[in-house]
Amino acid sequence: MDRFDAMQAFARVVETGSFTKAAETLHLSKTTVTQLIQQLEARLRVRLLNRTTRKVNVTADGAAYYERVVRLLGDMDDAETSLSNASAVPRGRLRIDVPSPFARLILVPALPAFHARFPDIQLDMGVSDRVVDLIGENVDCVVRGGEIKEQSLIARHVGDLKLGVYAAPRYLEQFGMPSHPRDLEDTQHRIVGFLWARNGKPVPYAMRLDDQSVNVRGRYMLAVDDGNAYLAAGLAGMGILWLPDYMANEHRQSGELVPLFTQWRLDSMPMYVAFPPNRHVSAKLRVFIDWIVELMAQHAPLELPAR
Repeated sequence: MDRFDAMQAFARVVETGSFTKAAETLHLSKTTVTQLIQQLEARLRVRLLNRTTRKVNVTADGAAYYERVVRLLGDMDDAETSLSNASAVPRGRLRIDVPSPFARLILVPALPAFHARFPDIQLDMGVSDRVVDLIGENVDCVVRGGEIKEQSLIARHVGDLKLGVYAAPRYLEQFGMPSHPRDLEDTQHRIVGFLWARNGKPVPYAMRLDDQSVNVRGRYMLAVDDGNAYLAAGLAGMGILWLPDYMANEHRQSGELVPLFTQWRLDSMPMYVAFPPNRHVSAKLRVFIDWIVELMAQHAPLELPAR
């Protein structure tokens, strides 16, 4: 038995919750993965996994062993990449998940520069606004807007997206120009709803002007759970939008979107990079996170707290 292969197979089974999925990600047969786990358990003389016909659960001993295995595999990965100047360049496959507008407008256009710096890193990028099970789907990290509620994740605050309120000219021609945010609660106006993945519901937007403060929920005829679809609905005149500057700038300059309530202040949307606490921060993940920080400093720098 190759102990490294066995530990790697065990870690992947824990992360995916499946022998089949683990075998697929390791490019091995399910039989090979099963044999490696059995040999590892025989060597350790403990049961690491409880197997049923439907799922695989880690035992208490297995959970403790997994924590050490992950650190050990990470240390081995770092050791290999530091042996020589030629191999010190971060390398390997990195699985990430990012919001669709962020991927289209910011991340993907900047990737040639990233790959010029780190040509040996291969990115498997999921593009969505859904909640990702990082352990179950074997994802290394996610980039997300809004507060990270999952206490099981380590989240690094990397930027703050400034928001504005916008409408398409065709919408304003049909429904008129609202003069106050409270007008959006009237039956005359409607918004495009955004279904946040964490609860599947639109959320109210807080807006402030001097001593006035309102929470706008609004009425909608359409609600979506994808940022690109949300923008497209607003451009089509389906309702009023709350958009980060990076999504609105091009359309505002072309006249496709008209800014509303420009004197009012909206809370910025924090951006985070999140990863599991038991996932070793390898060299490739570390440089990717640092690059995201650089990218956000250009497009959505962190807001300093008011004095």
